[in-house]
Amino acid sequence: MKFSTSTQNLLAGLQLVSRAIGTEQVLPVLQNILIHAEGKRCTLSATNLELSIVTSFEVQIENEGSITVPAKAILNFMQYNQDGDVLLETSEGTQLKLHSKHAKATIAGEAASGFPTIAGIQRESSLTLGIPSLLKGLSLVTFACAKTTSRPVISGVFTRLDHGALVLVGTDSYRLSEYKMDPSASSGEVSCIIPARFLEELKGVIALERGRAAEAEGANEKGKDEKKEHKGKSGLETVEMFLSSQQIEVHVGPTRLISRLIDGKFPDYAQVLPKEKTSTVTVSTKELLSAVKRMHYFAKELNNNITFSFTKSGLHLTTKQTQIGRDESTIASELTGKETKIAISSTYLIDFLGRIDAPNVGIELSDKMHPAVFRVPEADRYLHLIMPLRMSEE
Repeated sequence: MKFSTSTQNLLAGLQLVSRAIGTEQVLPVLQNILIHAEGKRCTLSATNLELSIVTSFEVQIENEGSITVPAKAILNFMQYNQDGDVLLETSEGTQLKLHSKHAKATIAGEAASGFPTIAGIQRESSLTLGIPSLLKGLSLVTFACAKTTSRPVISGVFTRLDHGALVLVGTDSYRLSEYKMDPSASSGEVSCIIPARFLEELKGVIALERGRAAEAEGANEKGKDEKKEHKGKSGLETVEMFLSSQQIEVHVGPTRLISRLIDGKFPDYAQVLPKEKTSTVTVSTKELLSAVKRMHYFAKELNNNITFSFTKSGLHLTTKQTQIGRDESTIASELTGKETKIAISSTYLIDFLGRIDAPNVGIELSDKMHPAVFRVPEADRYLHLIMPLRMSEE
């Protein structure tokens, strides 16, 4: 194998696929990146057997071939190589030599035959999703998923097609987020649980691919108009998602991400959603977040407990008395319905409110025993639910 390429393209590709490499791997070869040169393209692949990432880019090939090398070693060389181009060449079968104008290195690799095969999935259904809406939905949903795998079904995002809308749901049993978006296109039935970690990696890959595309456009002003016309087709404005009964594959431009789906039945969360509301408060997002952040200093001493009092004169927040003190705050608000109280976790509130870019947020209650439902007036297809805490003793 022998080919030359720009340092920028190779480094960007290595950074993309290395996201699939875990810190602890049972097989040493899983710490490696597979480099395959064929035709006019170089393909890079990495996997931890749960998540796989594959990307490719154009290079100048003299001899086709493949090799797998430690990700840390080649990334270290490429990150600190200041030359614009680099030549990669194998020698003695499992040695990779890297040459640039002012630097050269040899990395001990392994034969490509020892690297796991990353095959495309059997496509049973598909979705084409706009990137802006998808990124917004992931930001508003994945944070609510369980962080541990003791209950695998709630460590992922429940995804389903419902009357043409794609519904994303995440929960850890104490809070829940639901976001609905319209796919650009869809085929087949969709009802699955996608690992939250996979979707977090997808967000990172989208950011890197957009950055790589922007740099490519900036480097070639002459073809700027043509590139813009091709932008949607390249995957920079949309991503393509393919599903089988056990796997998911997402295409972001020239990059593919493949993962196993989570097997199991997602909780029937519709049963948790309050059937009716007795009180609704609309309040400034910024003011509420600021107050909760301040009061969290005291609230964290006793289960992050903040009591919300919905009153005609405003939204009143109080913390329990602790050894270090207590805090309270009153925020201007609009109340519809009756006055009532509920205790909510300050940690969960901060997680949620910090992701909202709307000026106001609505809070709906039925009583202190049922969850509080948060809605954003400017985004009526999103809701967030937080289970109540035990009320402070009067």
